[in-house]
Amino acid sequence: MSDTGLLTSWQPPFPLDIPALLAPLRRGAGDPAFQRDELGAVWLVANTAAGVGTLSLRRVGREVVAGGWGPGADELLDGVPALLGAEDDPEGFQAFHPIVAEVRRRMPGLRLGSVGRVWDVLFAAVLEQKVTGYEARRSWRELCRRFGTAAPGPVPARMFAPPTPRAVLGIADWEWHRAGVDGARRRTLINAAQVAHRLEGAVALRGEAGRALLRKVPGIGVWTAAEVAQRAWGDADAVSVGDFHIPSIVGYALLGHKLDDDGMLEVLAPYAPHRHRAVRYLEASGFRKPRFGPRFSPRDYRSL
Repeated sequence: MSDTGLLTSWQPPFPLDIPALLAPLRRGAGDPAFQRDELGAVWLVANTAAGVGTLSLRRVGREVVAGGWGPGADELLDGVPALLGAEDDPEGFQAFHPIVAEVRRRMPGLRLGSVGRVWDVLFAAVLEQKVTGYEARRSWRELCRRFGTAAPGPVPARMFAPPTPRAVLGIADWEWHRAGVDGARRRTLINAAQVAHRLEGAVALRGEAGRALLRKVPGIGVWTAAEVAQRAWGDADAVSVGDFHIPSIVGYALLGHKLDDDGMLEVLAPYAPHRHRAVRYLEASGFRKPRFGPRFSPRDYRSL
């Protein structure tokens, strides 16, 4: 690590699986804001109240050694324990299904982390609304690289933070089109950017109150608010209702057949207030629902 950066260490008082815990923050293998180097260290680039910052995390024995660069380094380093699940409270969680119990036993280091900020994860979640993962990741890469801020520090690849709210408000319509973002998602991001400073208050509210604040923005519904809550403050009960895949994963993993949203909520009801935690165990299990047909083809809005 460069001597021009800040360095700190933290010893977690619980088992910790950094790759599994941080997996929800990664937007594909080519994510310009999330990389792993050849030594296994994780590198993140993020916007903070002080500006952009780069954070590196690596295990050294029982400790996590963290490096920070850029104006946002102090905030990112201060947030390392929360990012790695120190504020998560899994007490009271009970596994009602064998597969959930088995994953919990096999992966004791899988906790729910919190980045402590809304904007970056909201930007990514809106891009993922009602499109394939391929489409969303492509738009994320293009917008971060073209309108985001270059990562400070000795990053292992070209890395960028997502565009700031101000940058989003300055993106021309044809640039959104070029990045494959349709009008509905573009309008939602502009709506959110205009009140971004207020939305950060959702982290302090947490829970349903925090999700309700996010949903005040036109275009942000239950699914998007849950996706943000899961990452911004580690909301253990925020279920991604409206997701294309999750109801089927829950249904086939727990009951052996497909479920809709209502059926999923019924099955997950005993897990409250840890319904999202139960879903994370299922996602981490590697379980895949049966495929009965071809995948959706991604749409290319740039050709429309």
